[in-house]
Amino acid sequence: MDNDSRILVAGANGMVGSAIVRNLESKGYTNIIKGTRDDVDFTNQDETERYFCSEEPEYVFIAAAKVGGIMANSNYKADFLTENLQIQTNLIQQSYNYGVKKLLFLGSSCIYPKFATQPITEDQLMTGALEPTNDAYAIAKIAGIMMCQAYRQQHGFNAISLMPTNLYGPNDNFNLETSHVLPAMIAKFHGALSHSKHYEVKLWGDGSAMREFLHVDDLAEACYTCMEKYNESGHINVGTGQDVTIKELAETIANIVGYEHDIDWDTSKPNGTHRKVLDVSKIKSLGWEPKINLYNGICSTYEWYKNNAII
Repeated sequence: MDNDSRILVAGANGMVGSAIVRNLESKGYTNIIKGTRDDVDFTNQDETERYFCSEEPEYVFIAAAKVGGIMANSNYKADFLTENLQIQTNLIQQSYNYGVKKLLFLGSSCIYPKFATQPITEDQLMTGALEPTNDAYAIAKIAGIMMCQAYRQQHGFNAISLMPTNLYGPNDNFNLETSHVLPAMIAKFHGALSHSKHYEVKLWGDGSAMREFLHVDDLAEACYTCMEKYNESGHINVGTGQDVTIKELAETIANIVGYEHDIDWDTSKPNGTHRKVLDVSKIKSLGWEPKINLYNGICSTYEWYKNNAII
């Protein structure tokens, strides 16, 4: 990519998209097309085609998606499957139709089997049953990977796929009904501070599940690295390669927020997959390394939340 290349970041207002925009701007890119819901509905084929005809992007980052935590994924499977299929199909198809030089599709580590061998290597895709709580979202993302590979094989289209682990950072979704575990904990523990009486935060599961977390700015740098250096059909994992228990995560966030009461673990609710940590040797071979450790990342995210997300 040249500094004046026309670069479309689809989903530029979201956590991932805004991080990619920040990363590109910091590197001197001056012709960034910020595709947001206010500009275009990427679930609509005709709107997407008109948008590409008008904007004529040369490079495309697909950060637009319908995302949510375990509750949202469980309760709104039709929405997660349909909307994500529509968004990625329209963007990949129109990118090919309008001569985009390279496309980067972002998926999720939930594409892997529920009982995948840890750490999870890329070749474990479709080797077992998915986690039932987010299988609809996972199937949509698997379809996106396959679509990129199919367009590459049949048409020679340079489309690559990245599968990040659990993400967090500025512009995250802190809505307790739809958010992922880390931002939901920040919102819950901070909300408990406003209660003068003893107030216990209730969390799902027993805290034993293990998860890996990556700051979104590290993902943005990984996206840039792959857009510059990676041109293969196989998808590539992006994470830290290190995980923590949900209990450890909760205690860390409680400490940062200043919550000093007990945590009520609701064991009637599911833990989700017991452990999920990615093998990231493939992307590290390109020269990328995560730079933001979890504690510092949570601290900065909490500061952003206090300054921006509280209504």
